[in-house]
Amino acid sequence: MRKMEKSSSTPPSSSYLNALTLEIEKKLQRAKASASQRRNLLQELFADIALEVDDRARDIILSGKEDTNSPAEDGAGGQLCFYNVLADYYVRVPESGKRILDLIVQLWSQSFASNIFSLLFHKWLFDAHLDSNEVLLRYSSALVQGATNIFWIDIQTNTRHFQTLFSYLLEEVALEPKRLNKIPVQAQRDLFLLLSRFLLFYNLGNKLEIFLKRFPVFPNAFLVGGPVDFFVIELADQLQKLKVEPVLLHYLSQIKVLQGMELRMTTSTRLRACLYSFTSPGGPMYPTRAVRHAAWEALDLLFPVGQYPRHLISLFFRLLYPWCWPSSCCNFIVACIKTIFCSLVRLLFSSWEKLRDN
Repeated sequence: MRKMEKSSSTPPSSSYLNALTLEIEKKLQRAKASASQRRNLLQELFADIALEVDDRARDIILSGKEDTNSPAEDGAGGQLCFYNVLADYYVRVPESGKRILDLIVQLWSQSFASNIFSLLFHKWLFDAHLDSNEVLLRYSSALVQGATNIFWIDIQTNTRHFQTLFSYLLEEVALEPKRLNKIPVQAQRDLFLLLSRFLLFYNLGNKLEIFLKRFPVFPNAFLVGGPVDFFVIELADQLQKLKVEPVLLHYLSQIKVLQGMELRMTTSTRLRACLYSFTSPGGPMYPTRAVRHAAWEALDLLFPVGQYPRHLISLFFRLLYPWCWPSSCCNFIVACIKTIFCSLVRLLFSSWEKLRDN
């Protein structure tokens, strides 16, 4: 694709996108023909279509006059990637992506095949007219699986490179009944569970209320609870899997959106136990001091009842780790010094304001 980007400079944008499509098709053909290099080729293709469009290619793509619906610059920081452009192109010109789709289906069981399908055809799937429920379920399952893998890439690197994909699945699919109802009910449920796990990561907690209202009905709802219970269960499971400290801190800071929501006793206990597991030093989590403090803040905010007994119990168990006493004392002294210093600074400024007014 990079070669194509250098060699193809012919406007309009549709000619450029058609050339990119041919390059993608060639790489998929090579992956199909070479079993030994298949995984590497698909991984390389995935990286290519996830690449950010450079300035020269951006000018070519956005300057096309014959395409009335030129792709917009959206996403984090106005970032425009090849998958954004190609996904729009395959909706406008479905026949252009047909050969690529056929090749992806033939490589269905390979790593990165579902990832590539999710990037290129996540918009096409909800605009195409597919009569076979079996094919629709297969495509929908591949979309959810591929999107899950893609969002985990963002989590592991602590980036928001694929935020446009998540925003589309949330705002244009999950919150739009016309598009959502085009996929089978089981796929709808899987999609909502997927979005529940990553909603806070992509800073879309302000959409939580309407998201919960659109939650599909689950067959085991009478055992688990309502939409908020399903959301919290998925969120708690996600927290337990996180190993990147900045991402975990981000989740713990965003979890305040759950304040005031009514949960079943079992769900509430599950979330409380999940947060409490991040408050103690030592195994199996070995949370850092920043994570422990963020977890305590989240616990005290969401579960104010029993706040002081929890802290006393935690202090008692801290006494069982004598090797942590020196660092704890040091941190306590530093915190006290910072508090006293900040109080003195505030007092000094308030006195200065009074003297200046007088």
